[in-house]
Amino acid sequence: MRAEAAHDILKKYLRENRNLRSTPERFAILDAVLQTQGHFDAESLYYRLISDGVKVSKATVYNTLGLLLNAGLVSKYRFAEKTSRYEKAFGRPQHHHLVCLACGDIIEFVSDRLERIQEEVCGEKDFTPQSSSLQIFGTCARCRKK
Repeated sequence: MRAEAAHDILKKYLRENRNLRSTPERFAILDAVLQTQGHFDAESLYYRLISDGVKVSKATVYNTLGLLLNAGLVSKYRFAEKTSRYEKAFGRPQHHHLVCLACGDIIEFVSDRLERIQEEVCGEKDFTPQSSSLQIFGTCARCRKK
């Protein structure tokens, strides 16, 4: 059911915003994203699709990730690395990240207080938010113990 709802969102986005075709490759990429736990980069997604027998180009993966981002189905981040990382946004609560600069671990957290502050600030500034992300960079407990 969740995959069908995500497919419907992508179909609607392609039709209404870009008038683009609904291709099997785009939906194979979406399905792979929906099955992915945690953060991933476009290259690893591409190689996973290829190893699963999906005939898709790297360009199609990158372009489709852009479409999925614009449709609100994935989130894109730049942590302490040069490549962009993605994660599925569909069906996930708003969350934030603690990024360890020593080992690269990414710890996700949810904070109702941060959400209330965001709502308050946006209300004061008459601003309608579309998305937000807080990233805190530092050193995790495990690395500090080393």
